[in-house]
Amino acid sequence: MAGALTAPPAPAPTESNPPGDIPDNTAFVPYRNTAGSYEVKVPEGWARTDTATGAAFTDKLNSVKVEVVAAASAPTEASARAREVPELTAQGKNFELKKVDTVKRDGGSAVRAVYRTDSEPDPVTGKVVRDQVERYEFFGHGHEGVLTLSGPVNADNVDPWMTVSNSFRWL
Repeated sequence: MAGALTAPPAPAPTESNPPGDIPDNTAFVPYRNTAGSYEVKVPEGWARTDTATGAAFTDKLNSVKVEVVAAASAPTEASARAREVPELTAQGKNFELKKVDTVKRDGGSAVRAVYRTDSEPDPVTGKVVRDQVERYEFFGHGHEGVLTLSGPVNADNVDPWMTVSNSFRWL
């Protein structure tokens, strides 16, 4: 039929990321802590706070924390359940353990605890967010490197957290 109008193509759907979702195009940069003898890649542009035992990197609702402490032996799933899990539970932030397992990462094996907890209240709004947390315990040089990755539940941070946890290395 001559002169018939055709409907314009449908617009592409708008991407709707949940709060705390780290974009797939995020660049990661190495952070080297010579005092702690480790290196880890973190998202570029995140705010860094140095601590006595490591460093923390934050951006909006997400964080990457690394601390190094002396340890006589390598962590095990049993030691994590016996020591760290009760400590986390005692913090009283609605702790919910999902699993404790041993995983292989590029920098070596680590004991991983996956859990949920409530965030600290936002200093301005007072809002508390439910966080999904992955805590890795690496062992080397008589020290334990504790890498803690946290972000809101339902944020799609699987790939970024894999990038960070695979990048942890002892120097």
